[in-house]
Amino acid sequence: MTKPKITVIGSMNIDMVTETEIMPNQGETIFGSVFSSFTGGKGANQAVACARLGAQVTMIGCVGEDHFAKQLLEALEKEGINTEDVKTVTHQSTGIASITLCDNDNRIIVIPGANHSLHPEDLMSLKEVIANSDMLLLQQEIPFATVQAAIKLANELNVPVILNPAPAIELPRELLEQVHIITPNEYELAILLGQGDKQERTFKQLIELYPHRIVMTGGSNGAFYKSLDGEIKHEPGKKVEAVDTTGAGDTFNGALAVRLSEGSTLEEAVRFAVAASALSVTKLGAQSGMPTRSDVERFIQN
Repeated sequence: MTKPKITVIGSMNIDMVTETEIMPNQGETIFGSVFSSFTGGKGANQAVACARLGAQVTMIGCVGEDHFAKQLLEALEKEGINTEDVKTVTHQSTGIASITLCDNDNRIIVIPGANHSLHPEDLMSLKEVIANSDMLLLQQEIPFATVQAAIKLANELNVPVILNPAPAIELPRELLEQVHIITPNEYELAILLGQGDKQERTFKQLIELYPHRIVMTGGSNGAFYKSLDGEIKHEPGKKVEAVDTTGAGDTFNGALAVRLSEGSTLEEAVRFAVAASALSVTKLGAQSGMPTRSDVERFIQN
């Protein structure tokens, strides 16, 4: 089978995780217990998921001029991902997420750094790359103007777009009309529809409000999606022993993009994506826990 060509436009971060038994007060210095560093960012995570599941992947994003950039690029290239169109931004740091874990809670400071240096005009020189893609996969950890420009360009080139609307903001209806499939969770769906601060609605009511194709992720509950005839369907979650849920949503999006690019029905693609995301939580780390195509197929068969 010919590998589908997927272009991912999005963020690239280094996640720096500190574990501690007590959270320090203002002005206080304490000893932590464990420190870990991982390559991350929703864009990079989804690119890795697509590559492991059988796609030919091109990554578009920005990194700084520092050693973190080298770490990120090497991790992507190890997965066979094309990084030729990742822009290095001088006098800017690579994106960082500083995460403190304590008592099953976390506090996170994200410094976007170079991720916010990917501008709409950067995409014009990459028109041929996008035109040769079977699917464009987007998130919202880069400037929103760039997300809009990418969706518009993909539509002009007749390339389908999957938008993972995270972090969540209310989105213009005219933009949503240009997206092939949107993949929010329940919280993100309420916000993008402008329902976040209004009367409480069930997720089914929210899905019914959305007039286009949608797949709503539900964590351990699997996923809910709207069929072509407007019926809301449910793909149940898989029972696994969860070790780390980081990156499960990114795995889901990557899996969905791969199967739809291969010509699968939405039902088949969602079933595959739910299985892939379930497998991803059984290992530590976002990218390190992402399964291969054979892993997922074996899991489904069993």
